[in-house]
Amino acid sequence: MRFVIQRVTKAEVKIDGKTTGAIGKGFVVLIGVSDSDTKTVADKMVKKMIGLRIFEDEQGKTNLPLDSVEGELLLISQFTLYADCKKGNRPSFIRAGRPDMAEEMYEYIIARCKESVAVVERGRFGADMKVSLTNDGPFTIVLDSDML
Repeated sequence: MRFVIQRVTKAEVKIDGKTTGAIGKGFVVLIGVSDSDTKTVADKMVKKMIGLRIFEDEQGKTNLPLDSVEGELLLISQFTLYADCKKGNRPSFIRAGRPDMAEEMYEYIIARCKESVAVVERGRFGADMKVSLTNDGPFTIVLDSDML
């Protein structure tokens, strides 16, 4: 499982020109799922993401987690995080999770996040989404379950 976490001051996702999710200060999280991922893996990833201390404290040091700043989440499914570009110039996505399994994991991640974060917005699995954001910093972290 892969999460690309972007610290933002604001963000939104549109589908067919309509805003389906919007947040203020918090994280935009692009979520990639592989066939080998499980709910146990998702639980570890969510715990790590929510606990990341990457917001500035009073001294300007990145020391505060999401809940300390009343941060919000915008969760976006993105199978392209499992693109394999080793051969040729056309990416292969055979390592990405099967759509039914990946959607189930995406929904599970959203539900787990809602247990501890007040505002959790989302995209729509498999949709053509337009995500816009103001990256704060910029500050971007990549979490890979293979590295946890």
